[in-house]
Amino acid sequence: METDKHHDDSTPPNTIARLAAGTLDAATLADDTLARIDAQEAALGAFTALLPRDVARREAATAQRERRGPLHGLPVAVKDIVDTAALPTAYGSPIHAGHRPRSDAALVGAIRRAGGVVIGKTTSTEFAYLHPTATRNPNAPGRTPGGSSAGSAAAVAAGLVELAIGTQTGGSVIRPASYCGVVGYKPSFGWLPTAGVRCFSWSLDTVGLFARSVADAAFFAQALAGRRFAAAASETAPVSTTAPRFGLVTDYPWGPLSPAMAAALQEAAARLRAAGHTVQAVRLPAWAGDAFEAQATVQGWEAVRALHTELAQHADALSPLLRDYLREAAASISDADYDAAQRTAAAAREAMAEECLAAHGVDVLLTPSAPDEAPLLNEHSTGAASYNRLWTLLGTPCVSVPGLRGPHGAPLGLQVTGARGADAGCLRAAAVLEALLLPQR
Repeated sequence: METDKHHDDSTPPNTIARLAAGTLDAATLADDTLARIDAQEAALGAFTALLPRDVARREAATAQRERRGPLHGLPVAVKDIVDTAALPTAYGSPIHAGHRPRSDAALVGAIRRAGGVVIGKTTSTEFAYLHPTATRNPNAPGRTPGGSSAGSAAAVAAGLVELAIGTQTGGSVIRPASYCGVVGYKPSFGWLPTAGVRCFSWSLDTVGLFARSVADAAFFAQALAGRRFAAAASETAPVSTTAPRFGLVTDYPWGPLSPAMAAALQEAAARLRAAGHTVQAVRLPAWAGDAFEAQATVQGWEAVRALHTELAQHADALSPLLRDYLREAAASISDADYDAAQRTAAAAREAMAEECLAAHGVDVLLTPSAPDEAPLLNEHSTGAASYNRLWTLLGTPCVSVPGLRGPHGAPLGLQVTGARGADAGCLRAAAVLEALLLPQR
């Protein structure tokens, strides 16, 4: 077996190493971060609120001085659907404009325990659905940054922060990462806490991360989760010494690949094979189409209940896109439909590791992160979650790896997906792919 030397989740990013060593002053870094945001925010539109400069300097200096955790005062940007007591949280909606939560989300507590400083809140689509934000894509001018975690993806892509928090219910971490040309990591369901994150679908909502590299995403996730991203106990060989085997999926029950994504997948497969890695063709099981549809049923039924108050009391303040979605879901999805969809989801989760991976002799799947290049802004779309919904339903770890571009020069991300709970192996496989797509790293 070839040894995988591309990924080490214990190695801190250079900025963290300098903060830990004291060669980079955390207060100065906070100053510099806010200055970069000030210089670019008018054109980018990635933030909804920022920590006052004196508060940011004080928090950063304290975290570094007390060596509070592995982030040592690093600035972190957090999506606007995550509750923060120190900053307003509007959930991307005028209904809650100026809202100040009385307590922080559990994730914000995790960031602070790890020594991070929540430097600002990033834009979210309305309640993390599809209504576009005003955020621009720094790596694809004239195109959407995606949704719903638009601001977090754009902030990392523009180099304003090294770490930003997003969430995914359909494809809201992986898709904007693809469109903006950054790394997006959606951990296994439940690995990062959602308490205090505005709920859209409690069976699906998952906290994710945006970073500049796969290694950075792994380090940051480990810092926030407070545990090692070790291989699953059922694996007989240590993931760190075993080269990952890739399953290439090219046929999907929800539609054909776009020419751009088909070419990107073949390019990635060719580079992996040339480097000596196993790439095996994989056909998704027959239940994949049913599970794909079940995701929409689960999401719709739960969203109606999660947003009941807004729809009942503030319908006129909702976008027509969200208002119509909720009303249609309420009218068309019965309790029996929901129960059946949950049974489909449970069966698919049980079958995924065996039928998608083990049966084909592979460790991870390689699929598109998004249908194509980001849609143009004048299309008024944040893109489709077609290539994400199934994996979100299954609760599997997914990593969007940047490095390729489409025919119009916009970024194309490729998605590496592993078995639920096998996040370390998924991240290591993503790092292998990253090294081939972005060899200068």
